[in-house]
Amino acid sequence: MPKLSIVMPSMNEEKTIGICIEKAKRVFKRCHLDGEIIVVDNSSDMTPDIAASMGAKVIRSLAGYGNAYLAGLQNATGDYIAIADSDNTYDLEELTGFIEYLVKGEADFVIGSRLKGNIQKGAMPWLHQYIGNPILTWMLNQAFRTSISDAHCGMRAFTKEALQKMNLKTHGMEFASEMVIEAAYNDLKIKEVPISYHVRYAPSKLRSFHDGWRHVRFMMLYRPLTFMFVPGFLVLLIGFLLTVLTLFRGNVVETRLHSFILGGMLLVIGGQALATGSYMKAYGLIHGIYHNRDDKLKKLLSYHSLERELLIGAILLIMSFILGIKIIYAWIGTGYGSLAEIETAIVALVLAALGLQMIFSSMFLSVMLLDTNIDR
Repeated sequence: MPKLSIVMPSMNEEKTIGICIEKAKRVFKRCHLDGEIIVVDNSSDMTPDIAASMGAKVIRSLAGYGNAYLAGLQNATGDYIAIADSDNTYDLEELTGFIEYLVKGEADFVIGSRLKGNIQKGAMPWLHQYIGNPILTWMLNQAFRTSISDAHCGMRAFTKEALQKMNLKTHGMEFASEMVIEAAYNDLKIKEVPISYHVRYAPSKLRSFHDGWRHVRFMMLYRPLTFMFVPGFLVLLIGFLLTVLTLFRGNVVETRLHSFILGGMLLVIGGQALATGSYMKAYGLIHGIYHNRDDKLKKLLSYHSLERELLIGAILLIMSFILGIKIIYAWIGTGYGSLAEIETAIVALVLAALGLQMIFSSMFLSVMLLDTNIDR
């Protein structure tokens, strides 16, 4: 008989853990599956004692949403695996629809959708229901070419083979995004099931803005090209065109000074965005987030490429220094009086900022990539 493992993290859920375990047992019976219930506990109340007395396997883990699931999934032995919270906000009996997709081979990964299902009054704050979840889900869909409606629904099911393909490693709330991203990244067959969402008995442990930022940060780390490189390059290009066109169209000081300054600012901002994208990409490569698939970006981050970046930064800095000398000579020529070298001064400052940015970026990336096979 195939086996289903249901993994539930818990933290002080003594009022609901028993309800969830009973529902999980009914799922095993309805789906005609052998089953195991794994409760990953970090409680200070009677939750682990209740779970153990009802036949669940109770393990301890470090604090953190992702840590709990990583520990639980490592101990799961089923052919199919389901995950859900132990606060009874999800009706575990609805897992039967999830398992049906897996057993028939119609899906490798099934996720619930609260937004397409039934959300009880008071179960989800309006900020999450109408702003947070829809925006974060839209961002994930656009960046990773998925088409789900509720990326942060915590009730999911997948096959053992699907779990082995997903490179799951994050420790916090971003684990929810990571799992969906990994499913899409590995071309798993994804299905979505509308579900019910109920009011919690205990206070929520979510921190809206903090946890939301963790999801955005992880998506940026996974897709720096989408979030940093492309916008950074566009800003840099607009700044360059605005600066050049303004500079060569007559008297900048009298007619186009503000446009000229804006162009210089955009050049600096674009350069900083590209540098930040490089830091993110280097971090992801070092920590194995990209499955060693991004060979072209590895070459761009290689030691010799960083040396060239250092050289380009030095050239920009020298050009800025030369323009600075020109301004000083002009100042001396006026008898140390007032100067009309605003255009030259702005260009010199922008070149200095970009040059220093490139030099510091190359140094920082060299340190990050030290003792890795990326800088060979």
